[in-house]
Amino acid sequence: MSDLVPLAQAHCIPRRGSEHRLPEARVRELLPELPGWELAEEGKALVRTFTFKDYYRTMSFVNALAHMANREDHHPDLSVHYDRCVVRYSTHDVGGLSENDFICAARASALAD
Repeated sequence: MSDLVPLAQAHCIPRRGSEHRLPEARVRELLPELPGWELAEEGKALVRTFTFKDYYRTMSFVNALAHMANREDHHPDLSVHYDRCVVRYSTHDVGGLSENDFICAARASALAD
């Protein structure tokens, strides 16, 4: 990922192996680009709760997010409720956070805007 391309416009590439895990310094550098997202699990995951007016809007977001995740081949863990959806990104194949997590988190935020 180039620093010149906004996260929400970048695309995921397959990442396997611990060499693709982002160092803490890079995570701290990228996190301000994701308002509303927080580090979880000792810095190994990104989490954000998206809130909506009703179930229909929640499910519309979940369906759009599922479509994006399928296109990018990078899938979040979701906790879906009537008026909110908790989205969690982490790259299991690298044992923590990869650039793909930040890309998809930015894309998820763009869907909710």
